Amino acid sequence: MLYHLYEMQHAAVAPMRFIADHGQHALRNPFNPLSYTVGGRLWAAAFDVFEHATRRYGKPRFDLDETMIDGVPVPIEERIVLRKTFGQLKHFERQTEPRHDPTLLIVAPMSGHYATLLRGTVEAMLPDHEVYITDWRDARNVPLFEGNFDLDDYIDYLIDFLHFLGPNTHVMAVCQPSVPVLAATALMATNNDPCAPASTTLMGGPIDTRESPTEVNLFAKSHGIDWFDKHVITRVPLPNAGFMRQVYPGFLQLAGFLSMNLDRHIDAHWQMFLHLVSGDDESADAKRDFYEEYRSVMDLTAEFYLQTIETVFHRHALPKGEMVSRGRKVEPKAITRTALMTVEGERDDISGVGQTRAAHKLCSALPTEMRDHWEVPGVGHYGIFNGRRWRNEIAPRIKSFIRAHDAEKLA
Repeated sequence: MLYHLYEMQHAAVAPMRFIADHGQHALRNPFNPLSYTVGGRLWAAAFDVFEHATRRYGKPRFDLDETMIDGVPVPIEERIVLRKTFGQLKHFERQTEPRHDPTLLIVAPMSGHYATLLRGTVEAMLPDHEVYITDWRDARNVPLFEGNFDLDDYIDYLIDFLHFLGPNTHVMAVCQPSVPVLAATALMATNNDPCAPASTTLMGGPIDTRESPTEVNLFAKSHGIDWFDKHVITRVPLPNAGFMRQVYPGFLQLAGFLSMNLDRHIDAHWQMFLHLVSGDDESADAKRDFYEEYRSVMDLTAEFYLQTIETVFHRHALPKGEMVSRGRKVEPKAITRTALMTVEGERDDISGVGQTRAAHKLCSALPTEMRDHWEVPGVGHYGIFNGRRWRNEIAPRIKSFIRAHDAEKLA
């Protein structure tokens, strides 16, 4: 019912959005005398912001056409190298002579946003790595007959991806996947799997949400699984391919993110309005680009969402040593050959300080020289993997860590 109400609301607003879209173009037409007036600019800006805020956004493109290697532009070709039901492995293939750069698997979060949220992450790592990324599929587009997908499936997918990429692959997990990445690494270490990662970098992840709990953690902890099942799980309506599949809708996840910092988002849209009125298109476009990505959301399967809530936020199964995946005990202390780096933001309001660092305590058998931790001062959750601080400070340190533990370099 919830999903149907959302669809009805979107349909009801469609005529107003149509009027606003045509209105802004008419008021900006150079042949329209109103376009040269203050009132015309005000109305055009208002129409623009309204249309932008009420539009539905699909899956964005990475649009990473080239990278710079040793000062030379190198074309990039995006290729899907492995397809699975609920996700695919994408390679950003650099069209250059063979290089001996480390292979890096970036594991994108399955938390409502598409993998393109990590566009800046990928872009910064491309000059020095063979970059692959997990490109998760929107659950509302997966027909029921194709089966379910839960946290155990997520872990199995990661192991399959690592087997496909082969030995000496490095892994970077951003936020949510920190738990399944550490679990997959531990399971592979227990089995002495030769394809276990050479290094794992966990960034702003909820390894132990008992450390410095945030609003997100407290909310999840204070509501039982039955509450989440009743209030946020719904079925996909027609005409979507995933009709009748139970999901946690992306629009609910987005609403939750927006409500956490509502004042900041309102101010950002007000600033966008002012930029449009003043003719500062560059600043307005920067905010527009950010929110077009931010509002592009996908549905999660109900079983994945509920199992994650229970395992990570309620039972704290991984830090307590109680996590089991398909009958396999997850034991991070078995990790002895995978170097571990953790990165946290001092101002992270999603995964509090100490939650990601907890991975070091769990990986008790790992030598000191194979560890690194960095709490980045003055950086929030998004800034850990995107933006100026990411490009200029965080990415270079991660690159150095990966190089230091790359088997080809050590050979």
